[in-house]
Amino acid sequence: MQPIVLLAAACLAMISPPAFAASDYQWNYRPLLVFAGGNDSAALAEQRRAVAQSRAGFKERDIVVVWIVGDSTAAEWGPAVQGTAAELRRRYGVSAAGFRVVLVGKDGGVKLTSAAPLSAGRIFATVDAMPMRRDEMRRR
Repeated sequence: MQPIVLLAAACLAMISPPAFAASDYQWNYRPLLVFAGGNDSAALAEQRRAVAQSRAGFKERDIVVVWIVGDSTAAEWGPAVQGTAAELRRRYGVSAAGFRVVLVGKDGGVKLTSAAPLSAGRIFATVDAMPMRRDEMRRR
């Protein structure tokens, strides 16, 4: 009986949902994950500027910006981050020193990734092309 239980647990682990699927983000927010090795990253500074200059657009599109810098995590405009920096890096395949931007949809799926900072316009165009977002715009 024990081997069957272990096999079932292993199968469940293999099909576990994305990092945000069990959190308050799924179906409510679109996380924009920004990974950087440290605060001294030029790419991180550029991404912070892009976000700061377009706050209203991020809020309008239900985008929660999640900063994963070194070993710390912080979220803007939404619930606290579920998971540690190490867990998020492992889930999205980002090294401890690497820079990456990952846009996750409300369904928990990855919609856009980049090893360079993304402009707010590029992020908004990606989100605005999503069927769920088009539905939201029609209803508003």
